[in-house]
Formats: sequence, structure tokens, C-alpha cells
Amino acid sequence: MAPVRQRRPQAPSAHQRESARALGRRARAALAGMQGRSRRPRHWQRALRLVGGLAALTGGGTGLLMLPISGAERSLRADEALFTAVSALSTTGLSVITPGRDLSSIGQVVLLLLMQIGGIGFMVGAVTIFRLIGRRITLEERLTLRDSLGLISTASLLRLTRSVLIGVGLIEAAGALLLWLNWAPTYGAGRALFLAVFHAVSAFCNASFDLFSGTPDAPAAFPTDALTLLTLSTLVILGSIGIPVLADIVRWPFRRTLSLHTRLTLVVAGALLALGTAGLFIGESQPGALFADLPWPRRMLLAYFHSATSRTSGFVLEPLDRMAPANVLLLTALMFIGGSPASMGGGITTSTFAVLVLAMWSYVRGRMLVVVDRRTLPTETVLKGAAILIVALLLVGTTTWLLLLTQPARLDEALFEAVSAFSTCGFTLGLTPRLDVFGRLLIAFTMFWGRLGALTIVVTLARREVAPAVAYPEEQILIG
Repeated sequence: MAPVRQRRPQAPSAHQRESARALGRRARAALAGMQGRSRRPRHWQRALRLVGGLAALTGGGTGLLMLPISGAERSLRADEALFTAVSALSTTGLSVITPGRDLSSIGQVVLLLLMQIGGIGFMVGAVTIFRLIGRRITLEERLTLRDSLGLISTASLLRLTRSVLIGVGLIEAAGALLLWLNWAPTYGAGRALFLAVFHAVSAFCNASFDLFSGTPDAPAAFPTDALTLLTLSTLVILGSIGIPVLADIVRWPFRRTLSLHTRLTLVVAGALLALGTAGLFIGESQPGALFADLPWPRRMLLAYFHSATSRTSGFVLEPLDRMAPANVLLLTALMFIGGSPASMGGGITTSTFAVLVLAMWSYVRGRMLVVVDRRTLPTETVLKGAAILIVALLLVGTTTWLLLLTQPARLDEALFEAVSAFSTCGFTLGLTPRLDVFGRLLIAFTMFWGRLGALTIVVTLARREVAPAVAYPEEQILIG
């Protein structure tokens, strides 16, 4: 039988090879499109989870504050309860009620819990509950937690979360102990204990709610003795420099090194504190100023306290509308800068301010790269800082315009209120109690945005960097 010859496979023709290449290109493009579509919903999902979580807590807090047992003499109206819940969760402190007079003891406890949840972040609380019940933390939840804390990576995130809770508890307990020892002779041990815990949480969370104004047991209103002011301002500063900075400082005795972020944050925060103290002291020492008749050590203490609280926590000792106009402008600038990333404060943050100043200084010196302490900052960081600044200016400008359009307010009042709400500070020139329902909703929205942070919005809208398929020629435009 003759052997069967096997036919040799024919080489593909040029047409077949081109068709195969085209099919491969289409398959790769389709795969890339599927990956891009799969990324974007997850990216948006994390941002929506943050927004939805804060909105759900706002709804729950509003409902609790509207209960008859939460009101002192009457139940809070829906707009009052909503505004108070948003202000507490955003750690702002702007208020259309007097908590010490309008809330019962139960209502004040609800307000305390809302401030604490808003300060540590609801994602930290959620992760803690998941760990306690033995539930595994997914990667998506870790990424959401990272976004809520304003961190860069997810490395050691759960350990940092545990450290956050322990650190917050220890700092607030130490502050409450000092306040209790100071207030117990005046208000009694039991009442002083609750006041100390409430104000320690309010100060560290940068919420600035107080229970002294308008209450019969505090005829002198807010205590202004040196120990109270120094304790509260220290708690405010610790809460405003950020969780990563606090963790870095705690580890310093063992590692003997600080990250660039920590060093930059401490320098900028210290410089702003010193400049604010000096400016307020000079402004209020002028004839006819608010503190002009006080001895200079007392003026220095009050200037220091207002400088420390102006960027993140608006404890009010005297009506700010009686301050010199120059100091009102200074407070507005300090509020707009705000606290540090991953802290209890808001604003554009000290890091954004520092990056933009360093970028300007590098450009003035003819350098295209931003170098600080022998480290080069990525161009993406500079662009992100510019985007945050633009978004913040747009929000503050729009809020101010709408307040002027709908409320009986002066320009300085509207601008001050808008910046205070955006930076979650809580200072006011007296406009907040005069707002109608629309004005309250507008300020509540601004506080809500300010707590989420402009970075959340920028990151949500940003897309993954894509290399351009076509390079276009450059052309200059006029600047300045």
C-alpha cells in the first residue's frame, strides 16, 4: 500500500496576515475599553460610597435630633436638625441653635457622637465594626478608607486605623482630664465631667460646638482662663495636623526620622500659627480694637488662641463682628488655608498651600522642577494642588454670590460665612442665625463639600493618564 503524503501547510497570505493583525488590534482595543469601563465605575463607586455614607449619617443624625427627647423645651425643626447634623458631622460648628439651651442632655450626647463620628471618619468606624464582628475587609473597602483619610497608599492601613482610634482616645482623654480638673470647682464634679468630655471632643475634632453660651450655669459664657484656652488650643492643633503626622511623631523616638510630608506640615502649620498670632496681636492692639484695653500678656494669649482655632475650629470668645476689619481679613485667609490632609480640619489644606508656594518660588528662580529638602515633588502633585485651589475658589465664590443674592448680607459677612463653611471652621460674623431655609441649605451643602474635601471631587472627576495618540505643536499664549 502506497504511503499517504501529508500536505504541507501553506504560509498565510499577506491579506490573511493583515486581517489577523487587524483582528488583534480590535481585540486589544476592546479589552482596553472593557478595562477602562471597569475601572471607572469602581473609581466612582468609592467616591459615591463616601458621599452616600456621609449623607446616610446626616439623615440619621437629623432624625435623632428631631426627636422630642433631644430638644430641651421643644423639638427641633427639620431645617434646624439638618443644619446641626451636617455641621457636627463636617466638624464645622456653625449653628442656628444654641446647643446648651435648645438641646436636652440626650440631644447633647447625640451631638457629641456626631462630632466624634465626623472627626474620626465614618469609614474608620465602619472598618472597626467589621473587624470586631470578624468580617474581612475587601480591597475596595481599603481603597475607600484610603480616600476618606486622604492617604496615598493602602500600606499598613488597618494598623493605622487601629492607631487612629487609640490615639484619638488618649488625646481626648488627656484633654478632658485637664478641663475637668479646671472646671470641677466651678460646675461640680458630675457636670464638669460631661462638659470636659464634650469640649475635649469638640476641640480635637475641630467642631467648635460649646455648651456654655446661653446656659444659666455659665453666666460668664465661654471660660477664658489661661488653662482652658491653652488646653483647647492644643487639642485643636493636634487635631488639625493630620493623623499621618501624629503617627510619624509617635514613631520618631524609635526611627529618628520624619517623612517629608510631616516636616513640611509642621513647618507650614507653625509658620501660619506664628504669623496669625502676630497679626492678630498687632491688629487688636490698635486704639479702639476689641482687646486693646487688656494687658499685653492677655492680648497675646487671645491672639494665639484665635490664630490656633481660626484655620480649623471656630471657638468664639467674643463676637467677631467687633474685630478690626484687618483681622477679619486675616482670619478669612487662615480659614481658607485650613488644616492638614487626613486631619479634622478642612480648607485647601496646608500641603496644597505649601506646594503652590514652592512651585511659585521655583518658577521665580527659573527652575522647572519643585525641589524641597533634596526631594523633587511630582508634577502631578503640583497640578492636583492647582486643581484643588481652583475648585475651592469656585465653590467659595458661588456660595458668596448666592448668599448676596438671596440673603440680607454684606459682602464681608457673606464671604466670611462661605469660607468658614468650606473650611469647616465655624467662625461667623453673625450671619448664620439670620439665614432663611435656602441660606441654611446652601451653607449646609458647603459644609458637606468641605468635609469631603475638594480632593475627593478632583480625584473622582480625574481619569487615568492616557498617552496622547497625536503630538501637537506648541504655541504660546499671553500670561499676566
